[in-house]
Amino acid sequence: MKFYSLIILAIFASSQTFAFDARSGGATSVKKEGPNAFSLPASNLPLSKKLDFSVGNSFFRNPWVQAPASTDARDGLGPLFNTNGCQNCHIKDGRGHPPEKGDPHAVSMLVRLSIPASTDVQKQTLKREGVVPEPTYGGQLQDFALPNQLSEGRVHITYSDKSILFADGTQVTLRQPKVEIVDLQYGPMHPGTQFSARVAPPMIGLGLLESIPEATLLKWAEEQNSGADGVSGKVNWVWDVQKEKFAVGRFGWKAGQPTLMQQNAAAFNGDIGLTSALFPNENCTDKQEICAKLPSGGEPEVSNNILRFVEFYSQHLAVPVRRNADNEQVQQGQSIFVQSGCAACHKTDVKTGFREGLPALSNQTIHPYTDLLLHDMGEGLADHRPEYLANGREWRTPPLWGIGYTEEVNGHTYFLHDGRARNLMEAILWHGGEAENSKNNVLQLDHEQRDALIAFLNSL
Repeated sequence: MKFYSLIILAIFASSQTFAFDARSGGATSVKKEGPNAFSLPASNLPLSKKLDFSVGNSFFRNPWVQAPASTDARDGLGPLFNTNGCQNCHIKDGRGHPPEKGDPHAVSMLVRLSIPASTDVQKQTLKREGVVPEPTYGGQLQDFALPNQLSEGRVHITYSDKSILFADGTQVTLRQPKVEIVDLQYGPMHPGTQFSARVAPPMIGLGLLESIPEATLLKWAEEQNSGADGVSGKVNWVWDVQKEKFAVGRFGWKAGQPTLMQQNAAAFNGDIGLTSALFPNENCTDKQEICAKLPSGGEPEVSNNILRFVEFYSQHLAVPVRRNADNEQVQQGQSIFVQSGCAACHKTDVKTGFREGLPALSNQTIHPYTDLLLHDMGEGLADHRPEYLANGREWRTPPLWGIGYTEEVNGHTYFLHDGRARNLMEAILWHGGEAENSKNNVLQLDHEQRDALIAFLNSL
């Protein structure tokens, strides 16, 4: 009865003026629709800095090639890799997707690999790197290799159906993925290998997320853990390679990276097979001789200068403004979103701090719909693979800003860490653990209320 009262209040609220700011990214927000809605620089970025943005974009967009090559600024690809360019995964700076039936490669989805720590050496690795890589294949499977070379294997995904009912009798069929690695070329994997499929997340607003003060995240975690609503987010403390100390994790599906610089350098290394000052070793294991046999693109293959340009680019990709935010159905959906408990983790408002040399990102009031904290999402979404302090059931709250642009930017509506959800309602219904109560609240909604909730999400 209590929930129905909340819904009635929410419906009444939808007829009133709702305070909102359509600029989800504050002054950085842009008004842009269509396939390039995620690819513009922050609107408050000075003209003098837009050249840096464009240079970073070129290294993010254009493919890397095998060494040696005349384009020596972009050579060193592989020899094992998942893609030859960042944009192949973050398509149009947007969201990746799982492989479709018959696709020979995963491309914009990868599979992380690790094993449980059992020896003292492995326990030290776990403390420093957050995981213990699989001994033969490393931290993730590379399903591409240079010409005439063997890739590591192929990702094979199958789905089984799982039904769930709304209170009004409406049935929704969810799909449960099963991830397998087939055609292994370097021998069998460790029998205890843990797998975690991850699609590439959108690139928008990352510099703003990086600019949320650490104190704010710690305060949110403290407030949640002192509450009685079952929500208890926590910070993931991860290793900062540059500072050589532990720092707050912000990026990646389990908040496993502390900064955009490190996130980008790790992706260059793991996804494209490129070395840098942060990750100077090739992504081959001791059991793979392919890296030693083939020429590299220099030491390092990605210069510090290129890293800085790509960092600047990824910091300043703008969030498009909300659409239809003053629509009555959208405002009703926004009230339902809050009253259902979704905003406990998907924080609606926060202010960034001051960033030396980054005035466009400093002191911005933003609406990212995330707390960047780890939450237990239940057994249904569990990958059973820890990462630093994140256990096998915990995931970082993904930001929701721009989510309504997904289909026009990327041509699909696959959501969640492995793309299992085929639409926004399926994504909601996969929530469990700390979000179980919120999901159950949504299951009580009638058809009109469900449509309003989805209309609100599509307005972001």
